[in-house]
Amino acid sequence: MADPRGEVNEMVFEEGVVLSQPFDEATASVKASLAESGYGTLSEIDVQATLREKLDKQIGRFVIIGACNPSLAGRALDVEPEVGVLLPCNVVLREIDGDKVLVEAMDPGLIATLSGNEELRPIIDESRRLLGEALNRLSPVAVV
Repeated sequence: MADPRGEVNEMVFEEGVVLSQPFDEATASVKASLAESGYGTLSEIDVQATLREKLDKQIGRFVIIGACNPSLAGRALDVEPEVGVLLPCNVVLREIDGDKVLVEAMDPGLIATLSGNEELRPIIDESRRLLGEALNRLSPVAVV
């Protein structure tokens, strides 16, 4: 990935897909696909409503889902309790182009990169695989 200076940046922050569904339907589809991969929804933040209420700022539909696979999270915390500050995995849904929804999932590889603990690598790799499968099941219009 190139940055604005033209340098290559190997760190990927997210994976994403574009869906052609109404926002509420896309949200339900994302949650169902995450659940099929063992992820529950720990939190759901309506960023659009929060910014409207707190700052009188108008933006399109924007939701952050805090997704957690309890088995993987428990294993990671056993290895390094400090990774708790990086949990849960965030999945963002944003309305784009009026009729599409961009779904972006945090790359779990960031946890291993930031911690530097190689014992986390197999757990992170499994999480990355499962999140990728969840995104792929969504029948995207485009992968970003």
